[in-house]
Amino acid sequence: MKITIEPGVLQGAVTPPPSKSHVHRLLIAAALCSGETAILCPGDNADIQATIRCLQALGVSVQRDARMIRISGPLQKMEKTELDCGESGSTLRFMLPLCAAQEKDWPILLTGHGRLPSRPNGPLLEQLREHGAQMEGDFLPILVHGGLKSGDYALPGNISSQYFTGLLMALPLLAGESRLRYTSPLESMPYVDLTLSVLRQFGIRIEEIADGWRIPGNQRYISPGFVEAEGDWSAAAFWLSANHLGSEIQVLGMNPASPQGDKAIERLLNQIGGEVDVTDTPDLMPVLSAAAAARPGETVISGAARLRIKESDRLSAMAKAINALGGAAEEKEDGLIIRGGKILGGVVDGMNDHRVVMSAAIAATVCQAPVTILGAEAADKSYPGFFEDFVRLGGKIHVG
Repeated sequence: MKITIEPGVLQGAVTPPPSKSHVHRLLIAAALCSGETAILCPGDNADIQATIRCLQALGVSVQRDARMIRISGPLQKMEKTELDCGESGSTLRFMLPLCAAQEKDWPILLTGHGRLPSRPNGPLLEQLREHGAQMEGDFLPILVHGGLKSGDYALPGNISSQYFTGLLMALPLLAGESRLRYTSPLESMPYVDLTLSVLRQFGIRIEEIADGWRIPGNQRYISPGFVEAEGDWSAAAFWLSANHLGSEIQVLGMNPASPQGDKAIERLLNQIGGEVDVTDTPDLMPVLSAAAAARPGETVISGAARLRIKESDRLSAMAKAINALGGAAEEKEDGLIIRGGKILGGVVDGMNDHRVVMSAAIAATVCQAPVTILGAEAADKSYPGFFEDFVRLGGKIHVG
C-alpha cells in the first residue's frame, strides 16, 4: 500500500495498543498453566497472532473477542505439530526453548516468513544443543525433537534479549536447577525485567545472581486468573515524538511504572542534538532518528548494531529514509549520525518494516512538502490502527 501524507501537526487524544512484548509473555505463561487465564488485551497485531497460532498448534485453547483473550492450557502433545512464527522474532526465540523442553518423541517444526528465516539464532541453538536438545537446522525451518536438560547456560550479553527470555520461561519446567549467565554486559535489560515480572505473576521463582539467574527446576506455572496487558510504550513513542516536533497529543492508558524500557522515550527525545544511546531501547532508534532529522544540531545515535538484523537493516533503512526526505544521515557501525534541520518531503521506502513506516509518518508532520511511504501496510505488524489514529488526530492521508 502506498500512502501520501500532507504536512501538518497532530492534535487530540490517543490510546496506544497493548504492548506486544508484554502480550507475548503473558500468552506463553498462561499456556503453561492448567486451567484458564483471562488476559485483558483490547488490540491485536500480526506478531501477537503468530504467538496465538503457535500455542493453538500446541493444543492450547485460545478464545478471544475485541477486549479479552482466554487461554486454557497446558500444552498437549499433537500428532503433527508445525509452528508458523510468521515474521515474529519474539515468537520464534520464545518458542525454541519451550519446544526443546518437551518430550523427545514430540517432534515440532518451526517455520516463518519474510526475513525471519534468515535471522540468526546460533548462540541460542548452541546452548540448547549443548544441554541435550535434539534439533535439525540452524535457520528456519528448524525441527525440534526435545530432550532439553537443566544445567549451566551462558550467553553473551550483547545479543538478543529474546534468547534470555526464552530460556527464563522454559528452564523452570525442567527437572533440576539451572543457572543462566551473561558473559558480557547485558543489553536490553528492560526486556528481561519485563519477562521476570510476568514470571512472578505466574508463580515462577527465579533468583538473581551476580551475572545472571538461578532457576529452580520442577516448577509449575500457576494462573493468576486475570491479568491486564500494559499499553505499549514502543507505540506511544511515535505520538510522543510527534509532540516533540510540535504536535499536541494526549497519550492515554500508559503505566509510568512499567518495566518496559521504551518508557524512556521522553528522556531520550530531550537528548536529541547530542549523543543518544539506545543500547537498552533499540526499538526507539527509528523514531528518534526521524525526530532528530527535523531538529537543529547534530545527533549521534549509538548502541543499535543489532538493528541490522530486524525486519530490515534498520540503520540503513532510516539513513535512506532521512536522506530521501532531504535530511542528512550517515551510518556508523552501531548507529547513525544525523545532522538535523529542515526536512523537505519526498518518497520513503518502508522496507517492509513497521517501525520505519511509522517513523516516516511522524517525520511527515513537519516536512515542507508531502511524504509518500511505500509499503505502509507494514505498520500492521505491531500497530494495525496506526494510520486510523493518525487521521483521527488530524493527519491528512491519501491512499494510492
